[in-house]
Amino acid sequence: MRRPLVAGNWKLNGSRSANQTLMQALVGPVSGLGKVDVAVCPPFVYLEQVAGLCRDGGIALGAQDVSDQDNGAFTGEVSGDMLREMGCTCVIVGHSERRTLYGEDDAFTARKFAAARRHGLTPILCVGELLEEREAGVTESVVARQLDAVLAVEGIEALSDAVIAYEPVWAIGTGRTATPEQAQAVHAFIRARLADRDPDVARKVRILYGGSVKADNAAELFAQPDIDGGLIGGASLKASDFLAICKAAEQAG
Repeated sequence: MRRPLVAGNWKLNGSRSANQTLMQALVGPVSGLGKVDVAVCPPFVYLEQVAGLCRDGGIALGAQDVSDQDNGAFTGEVSGDMLREMGCTCVIVGHSERRTLYGEDDAFTARKFAAARRHGLTPILCVGELLEEREAGVTESVVARQLDAVLAVEGIEALSDAVIAYEPVWAIGTGRTATPEQAQAVHAFIRARLADRDPDVARKVRILYGGSVKADNAAELFAQPDIDGGLIGGASLKASDFLAICKAAEQAG
C-alpha cells in the first residue's frame, strides 16, 4: 500500500511573520496524522526559518527547485548539497512554471532530477500538458515524452526513490480542476508506462495530483486508485485548507 503524500508548494509567497503563523497552525495538527506524509516547499530564502519551525512536527522540508550543477560559477543557482544542508529532504523538479515561464526543457529537467538524487534528495518530478495539448488529444504523448527524458538519463530504478506529480498546466492557479476521472486516467497511464519497464517500481511509486486541489475536492481526487496525494499550490498557504487536504489524504490512505 502506497503511503499518501501531500506537499505544499508556496511558490513566490511568504514572509517571516506569515511563515511563522502558518507553520504554528500546521505543526500540531499534522503531528497527529499517522497515515500521510506532509511536506512544505517554501522559497529558498526561508528554508532555514521553516526548517526550524517544522522540526519535530512531522512535516518534511522541501525546495521548489535545484540546480543541475553541484558548484562553481553559476550565479543565482542553489545546489542539492546546499538544500540538504538546510534540512531539505525533497525538491520539486520540472514544475510547469519552470518549463513554460523559464524555458526549462525535458533534458534540463532530467539533469535536475539526477542532481537531486545525487545529493540524497527525493525528486518530485512534475509532468503535465498544456490546454492546447489536451484539446489536441496528445496528453499521453506529452507526459510520456517528459517521463522518458528522465528514464533515459537515470533509468527506471531511479523512480523507486522518487515521486511523480501529474499537473495539467491548464488547471494550475486557474480554478479549473481535472475531474477525478480525467486525473485518474493520466495517473493510470503513467503507472502503466512505468510498469512496462519495471512492474515493481510502478506499483510502489507515488503519483501526486497537482492542479487547483482544494479542501472541497481533495477527498474525491484522493479516492482514485492511482492518485497518492497532492502537490498543493495556493491552498497550501492557508492552514485550514491545507490541513483539510492532508486529512482527506489520510482518510484515503
